Amino acid sequence: MHEHTGETGGPSMRMSARIPARTPARTGITGVGSSLPEEVVTSERLQREVAGSFAGSLPPRLLRQATGIATRRMAGEGVYASTLAAAAARKALAAARLEALDIDLLLFASATRDVAEPATAHIVQAELGSRAHALDVTNACNSFVNGIDVARSMLLAGRARRALVVTGETPSRAMRREPAGFAEFRSGFAGYTFGDAGAAVVLEAVDRGGILDVDCETYSEHWDVGGIPGGGSRFPRGDDHTYFRGDGHELRGVFEKAGTAVIDRTLHRTGTTWDDYARVLVHQVTVPYVERFAELTGVPSEKLVLTVPELGNIASATIGVQLDRVHDELEQGDRVMLVGLGGGISIMTMVWEKSEATR
Repeated sequence: MHEHTGETGGPSMRMSARIPARTPARTGITGVGSSLPEEVVTSERLQREVAGSFAGSLPPRLLRQATGIATRRMAGEGVYASTLAAAAARKALAAARLEALDIDLLLFASATRDVAEPATAHIVQAELGSRAHALDVTNACNSFVNGIDVARSMLLAGRARRALVVTGETPSRAMRREPAGFAEFRSGFAGYTFGDAGAAVVLEAVDRGGILDVDCETYSEHWDVGGIPGGGSRFPRGDDHTYFRGDGHELRGVFEKAGTAVIDRTLHRTGTTWDDYARVLVHQVTVPYVERFAELTGVPSEKLVLTVPELGNIASATIGVQLDRVHDELEQGDRVMLVGLGGGISIMTMVWEKSEATR
């Protein structure tokens, strides 16, 4: 990243984006926003549409009973990943009492993107009117938490003053809405959990608290358990490769095999217990997944923010939407643990303490 100094940069760029950043001692989240598409689709409606495409029958309320998902939001025509990200970004900037030109680092951190090239961050930036250094960060459903960590690192290194991390997820477009038969329905079943959403956070220097700890474990030997194979050099073309495919039971088994090591390590390293956290935000695939997470980790259910019954699996936007829903009720000094679970496979933890910006 090139540091802006002196008179470099266009006349529309603010001074804060043209001078080297001071290295802060701490960085934190000072603004949060989220966005949802208007259309609400029930599991019953989705099941009728899917089952109507092949000659066969499905047990009544199968999708709802198997996943615990009652509804999800789906992006309509003309609504893209960047659309949802930009809408959430405007809310996060307003919450932080900042304007787009106050940002000098913009990360689009999502499993979904608008196009293969250029980075979707540029599309979001053009929509917002900012002039920041812009790039994409992608790591399946952990993209947003990874993006926050990357932004934090760049702020701590003095490479930026204020960062905007956004995600826009439209995984419903990778859902096989017209399977040719039961076999295709089953292979794409995990895709029927998807919903669409956007989220955003502002990061900047804080006097105390902020992001206190980050950890991650990867089990990359399981990278092919589930995903969307199309769009890369292996499968550059072909509609069949644009649908999500994977074995949900196998994916759950991998996460259970990985266990709670990274979470246990985080609690030990920070000297905390679940009593020390106001909220625990975890990626949510289905209701049974969340229940199993609580069982394995021992986190009290009242500390969780349950979004999956209403919104489905909204990929990397899950934790951002949860954070937006509880942010205003948190007090200064309250701690939150973020737990990301992503295909690949990766498990992340982040400990954040709410605090005011240093300006």
